[in-house]
Amino acid sequence: MKTRRYFLAGLGSAAAATWTQNLRAAPDPKKDVVIGHGSHRYKVNKDWVPAGQGRHHPILNCHEMVQVKDGRLFMVGDHSHNQMLVFKPDGTILDSWGGMWPGGHGLSLSNENGEEFLFVTDSGLWKSGNGGYRQTGRVTKTDLTGKEIFSISHPMSVGAYEPDMVFNPTETAVAPNGDIYIVDGYGSQFVLRYDARGKFIQRFGGKDGVPAEQKLNNAHGIAIDTRQGVDKATVVVTSRVDNCFRRFTLDGKYLETIPVPGAMVCRPVISGQELYAGVCWSKTPEINKLPQNPSGFTVVLNHENKVVSAPGGTEPVYEDGKLKPLQQAERVFDHGHDVCVLENGDLIVCQWNAFQTYPVKLEKVA
Repeated sequence: MKTRRYFLAGLGSAAAATWTQNLRAAPDPKKDVVIGHGSHRYKVNKDWVPAGQGRHHPILNCHEMVQVKDGRLFMVGDHSHNQMLVFKPDGTILDSWGGMWPGGHGLSLSNENGEEFLFVTDSGLWKSGNGGYRQTGRVTKTDLTGKEIFSISHPMSVGAYEPDMVFNPTETAVAPNGDIYIVDGYGSQFVLRYDARGKFIQRFGGKDGVPAEQKLNNAHGIAIDTRQGVDKATVVVTSRVDNCFRRFTLDGKYLETIPVPGAMVCRPVISGQELYAGVCWSKTPEINKLPQNPSGFTVVLNHENKVVSAPGGTEPVYEDGKLKPLQQAERVFDHGHDVCVLENGDLIVCQWNAFQTYPVKLEKVA
């Protein structure tokens, strides 16, 4: 599959004007604001991407980001002309390509004997103009230039799904042995496990027919947790509508639930001994209709899976061992969708539905 580069000049003056108007509609960013709690406090930098770069690299939603070993940052989105953007650590855009993942949503990184690969998840859901579209999603493994290695399509093809089951995946994670885990977070809510070559192994999770404490309700993200050692690695899966993460063994046995009440958490990101996540909305499971109002923030959990900071959100308070519901404290973020943790502890926060703005950098001050 060939990668293609697109520039705003190819969009025409009308499209360029629309993009500029949408960007100007964004709320003015607060300057020199410090958010967060305890030892995880950050200065907000909404100008991480230098001004003017959007002229050549337009975006719609900033979904997820990973950093490769040479320092470059890869971000997946769903703009019709570029779904992959490549940044320098200072926010300068080095490259962009796309056209093959209109529903670009998830982005994970694997390291195979020193060589890095990307796993791009196309959810199959995307917008074009005023319309929305849905088709079967897929996961594609590529090298760092965008060259496709292989792809994984509808699980029906390997007998894992019935023909009438929907497949709209949202994220992947790669285990230490190379096994690939896919969460079908906008589809049938299962975790699908494949070997390193893309051969199907098993499925687990789901929303129906499982105990309430194990169900996955909008299985939006997934990570392999090796904080207790590679030999004790587990799978952590988001159940976003239930405001929690579910932990499973690598072969799908349920272990525990990690509650984050009030927070519609996205994918878990493991860095060191901590777990980070973007929060798309502040809400509780009792509210069935998803609000589109901007109410997101971010969370940081320690090695005991306790929330120790909620940058942009209310201070985490535990009573009798239970976390009180969190909510947005100040409008720094609209809809937090992912967190990329840099080596120095700074964070890059990607957002969905945020006036077509680039990611926000949080510079650690404590």
